Amino acid sequence: MRLLIADDHALFRDAMTQYVERSNPGSKVQTASNLDDVFDMLSQSTDFPELVLLDLNMPGMSGLSGFARFRETFPQIPVALLSGVAEPADIQRAMDLGAIGFFPKTLSGRALLKAIELVLTGEKFIPVDSKTNGLLPSYYNDETVNKMPVHLPLKTLSPTAPYPSTHTSRIRLTPRENDVLICLCRGQSNKDIARNLGLQDVTIKLHVRSICRKLEVTNRTQAVLKSFELGLIKQA
Repeated sequence: MRLLIADDHALFRDAMTQYVERSNPGSKVQTASNLDDVFDMLSQSTDFPELVLLDLNMPGMSGLSGFARFRETFPQIPVALLSGVAEPADIQRAMDLGAIGFFPKTLSGRALLKAIELVLTGEKFIPVDSKTNGLLPSYYNDETVNKMPVHLPLKTLSPTAPYPSTHTSRIRLTPRENDVLICLCRGQSNKDIARNLGLQDVTIKLHVRSICRKLEVTNRTQAVLKSFELGLIKQA
């Protein structure tokens, strides 16, 4: 495991580095304290890390504008964001810009490590509360964090029925749209969804378009986030 952890809090950097190296002997962890150092390190490197973790609020980031600049400069390097809070708007924008994960810094070390291992397999990660099936709020207790699922496997996701509120009762997805939405929640591409469901790519595009229209969103990331917020997807 080759990581670059960029965070302006030395204690967090050191603790995470030690945790990764203890849990995965042989891992190589580089650290930086600001975005400029990250650019300098990567510009001089010939062996890029498998994953870069950027603190959303460290010097040089200017919120998500720094992340957007990183994506433009190093589009080939997988990158996830770290933050002391997990606001839905930040998560949505980050995923739209190409993040493969959004990690609340309030996760336990074990949960954060599992989230890292997950995205290294090609999956995407967003913080979901196992009790409410919604995005984790800005603050939560250790019990919630420790029980939080760190991945969303297809076989453990299913549509909720009946829908619990007046608003969600107006959202009626077809069985096939539910199947596609579950795959979207796993971070699968249209091509992967088509292969898993035995459908054509163009058919998946039509289903995704229909899902977005029914959820009143404009893209697949927003559809995933809204489906969790509304409780349209539950864990079995």
